[in-house]
Amino acid sequence: MTNLDWLKRAAERSTTEHGLMGQVFAAYQTLEDCSANALADELGCDEQTLNMLALCRRPAGETFAEQVKILCGRFGLEPFALVNVLRQVEIMGPGQTAASNPASRGGVTLQLAALDRRKNEEPSP
Repeated sequence: MTNLDWLKRAAERSTTEHGLMGQVFAAYQTLEDCSANALADELGCDEQTLNMLALCRRPAGETFAEQVKILCGRFGLEPFALVNVLRQVEIMGPGQTAASNPASRGGVTLQLAALDRRKNEEPSP
């Protein structure tokens, strides 16, 4: 097994490990329906760099910005692109894909929102 084969296999396994960038990338690829090559292009790197990045811990907490800067410096990425991927997955969540959403019907996702009542309004039966 060559180093590139090992790296690709490790990156594939990282997609199921909570807290790793591989899981973020897998969720993003599902949400955006894009390939690893398309994600690498969006981040401004090649697929090998994407695989190495997949093995890193996901930036989180109070030092989020500092962690993003470190990752971007190490792998030569634009911070805006990486933060965009991280925030999109954070907002949508890995569980919010059309396949797992019970409100999804026939490939069309239905989004529902609650409407707050005013305090002086009576609830309707």
